[in-house]
Amino acid sequence: MGPKKAGYVPALGWDSLTPLYDPLVRLTTRERSFKSRLLDEAAIGEASRILDVGCGTGTLLLSARHRAPSLLAIGLDGDMNILDIARSKARRQVEEITLVQAFCFDIPFADGAFDRVLSSLMLHHLTRSEKVRTLKEIFRVLRPGGELHVADWGRPHNLLMRALVFSVQLGDSFARTVDNVKGRLPTLFRDAGFEDVSETARFATLFGTLSLYRARKPPTAAARRHAGSFSAHSLTGV
Repeated sequence: MGPKKAGYVPALGWDSLTPLYDPLVRLTTRERSFKSRLLDEAAIGEASRILDVGCGTGTLLLSARHRAPSLLAIGLDGDMNILDIARSKARRQVEEITLVQAFCFDIPFADGAFDRVLSSLMLHHLTRSEKVRTLKEIFRVLRPGGELHVADWGRPHNLLMRALVFSVQLGDSFARTVDNVKGRLPTLFRDAGFEDVSETARFATLFGTLSLYRARKPPTAAARRHAGSFSAHSLTGV
């Protein structure tokens, strides 16, 4: 197991709760609905190369593989414990995915390597500076014209949602979640260089408003895109 960086926050705040992640998310966030909508909007094809940043237990990545069995699907997460759960799920479902332990603000892949980058319930764990670094890294590894699709806590759209998101802020710290709750994620996406940024959907959940976001790397951005077929190894650029 690789080292964890200072300040690293596990999926549910404590390592001891990681085995409960899947049932809790399934019961409290309308997981099937929002992840299905996220994949619809990402329009992933059979030849797509996708990276799931903060892939957790692999639910989103495995759903993408079910939709497009020949796509190149890579998941990245800093938590080896949660990646072990993802590997077990992939074996049970007889699906082939590549899982990499690395931190989202230091993505170990080449410039322009991916058509789509996905992220689900990860950004709210990060400090502002980590969000900025992560979005710059995501921008770098996307090909020109590639898209970022995010599902995460957003600005509460009514008083009930505002009350419910308080539990998320208590668990993950007010400092880390303030950009989400204040609706600042689209601004951070634009500051990283993305265009066509939009909030595409909102879901009322037991933990507050869950928002979907879409952003595109400009087609004319100066980024190196590798030609031909890619393997998980060749994408590392090493």
